[in-house]
Amino acid sequence: MKPWWVYVLECRSGRLYTGVAVDPAARLAQHQTGKGARFTRADPPQRCLVTKAFEDRSAALKEEYRIKQLARSDKLQLIAAWQREGCQGIEIN
Repeated sequence: MKPWWVYVLECRSGRLYTGVAVDPAARLAQHQTGKGARFTRADPPQRCLVTKAFEDRSAALKEEYRIKQLARSDKLQLIAAWQREGCQGIEIN
């Protein structure tokens, strides 16, 4: 069974976007070409800060929801903690 991923993007305006995907690199490409979420069509991603694997879609969606409820400062702390755990971002070309 493939893992589901939670990812956090930093958009051109500096705002953060959180999403889930089976293939975060492919999903990021969709966001970059304007075929992703409405949010990223209006404010394109500049970089992917972090991705983290979860065992299934349900767990990933629950984590996405939890992150979306956080204040920006708390999101940044979570991103830093995930990066310390070894979670990586994805390079944007």
